[in-house]
Amino acid sequence: MTKNTYKPRVPDLMEAIFDVCYLMFDLIAGILFFAFSKGNVLFVLYGILTLTLCGGDAFHLVPRVFRAIKGSSDKIKKLLGIGLQISSITMTVFYIILLYIWKYTFYEMEAPVVLESIIWVSAIIRIAICFLPQNNWCSDEGNLKLSIIRNAVFAVTGIGVVILYVISGNAYGYHMTRMAAAIIISFGCYLPVTLLSKKMPRIGILMIPKTCAYIWIIVMGLQLLF
Repeated sequence: MTKNTYKPRVPDLMEAIFDVCYLMFDLIAGILFFAFSKGNVLFVLYGILTLTLCGGDAFHLVPRVFRAIKGSSDKIKKLLGIGLQISSITMTVFYIILLYIWKYTFYEMEAPVVLESIIWVSAIIRIAICFLPQNNWCSDEGNLKLSIIRNAVFAVTGIGVVILYVISGNAYGYHMTRMAAAIIISFGCYLPVTLLSKKMPRIGILMIPKTCAYIWIIVMGLQLLF
């Protein structure tokens, strides 16, 4: 499509508005965590978590916003591919930070050594796989085999973090079992999209509840802060 013939569709514009609002929420929340942390390591970590999420997703979502407004182009396709690679890496870092948020939230508990090792090793493997050029991030075909491998490893990281928040349960009255629920929802929505979206584009709608699950995680941090 060219700039002269392309007309934005209402669903695409709604998605663009949602993406912009999401990124703005992340940015504002990150600033609030740093502004009101008063040096508390837990909330500094929440600030880093939120800005990592915002920065990583921006590389993928900003090109999507431009695509919704102006239509697709080779440049936007390339930016989307690079953005997907960056956001895949930052999302893995996101879960490592969640591990340390757990440590500082439930400072009287100790994470099982085996579980913490699994989280770290799977995260490192996932990031290493994301750097492989064979992923073909900027092509329409991608690499289904590597996609399955890197997301299976990613699921191991997520499951490890979920187990931690299940272990801590409702300690200190923080109701952090909700964190486990949010992570499960995010993975439940993310994995079908990343594995099936090329053949079933409409399944991409699941990225909205996935994004809402991440907003929920940040809101939990804001509730502790205030």
